[in-house]
Amino acid sequence: MSAIETAGLTKRYDGTPAVSDLDLTVHTGEVYGFLGPNGAGKSTTIDMLMDYTRPSAGQATIFGQDVRDDASAIHARTGILPDRFGVYGSLTGREHLDYILDANDATGDPETILGRVGLSDAIDQRAGGYSKGMQQRLGLAMAIAGDPDLLILDEPFSGLDPYGVRLVRDVVAAERDRGATVFFSSHVLDQVERICDRVGLLADGELVAEGTPAELRATAGVESRLHVDTDVDDTALTAVRNVDGVTYVTRTDAGVEIACGAESRYHALNTLADAGAPIRTFNVDTGTIEDAFVAMADAQREATRGRDDA
Repeated sequence: MSAIETAGLTKRYDGTPAVSDLDLTVHTGEVYGFLGPNGAGKSTTIDMLMDYTRPSAGQATIFGQDVRDDASAIHARTGILPDRFGVYGSLTGREHLDYILDANDATGDPETILGRVGLSDAIDQRAGGYSKGMQQRLGLAMAIAGDPDLLILDEPFSGLDPYGVRLVRDVVAAERDRGATVFFSSHVLDQVERICDRVGLLADGELVAEGTPAELRATAGVESRLHVDTDVDDTALTAVRNVDGVTYVTRTDAGVEIACGAESRYHALNTLADAGAPIRTFNVDTGTIEDAFVAMADAQREATRGRDDA
């Protein structure tokens, strides 16, 4: 059984689609990154999954239960950190956790849970005095309280310093290891690639592509680049351009940049050396999920303009 399943899920506001015909499957036990820029429709999708807003068309299920008909049962199995999370300023961190555990009829130790998100020293402070990052970590603690089967995190990196960002990654990994399904939206694409099993790219309310980060890079034609610190002349440039698998070569301030697949890298390096270009250092840029997203989003917008112009 899938953790999340949608079919033709659509939401329109005044006739304008925020989410269009979304077919999505999130497998039980995986970390699924739902990616896209602000305004792409990520939060609207989450609102429909949680029955905070009703779809204009289509349907969705969580653990086989209809998100509208079985909302209460779904909420009992789901921990959520919403994008616009707010604290109760007069309550302490401990009291927030006591409240959520009681509301969900769940067991758990507030001190242990808050310790996981780095708030042990602030457990009995009133949350109104928390910084934005501390409030975000409190929201994460409330989401994981009670060991939910599904964790939905909407922009979980918002307002966090590098320590907090790493902490979120560690919590997500621990929840997956526990057996939970994690579904989170983000526009911070470089962080997503480190922890996701699969990702879906959303652009203008439509699912542009889906797969592992490596699959999406390949689908989008994102090439790896070999950056070589060397002294290169025209003879060496010509030689490396003729290597099978090399798609382009260009000079840089440090030496040369070569676009090629993994199978061609060492042949390219050996060719440079044989042509008299000393290899001082080199590194490989494999391309990121952000590169894939930009390529696919641009293609989607071009396709949309083409339909509009037809």
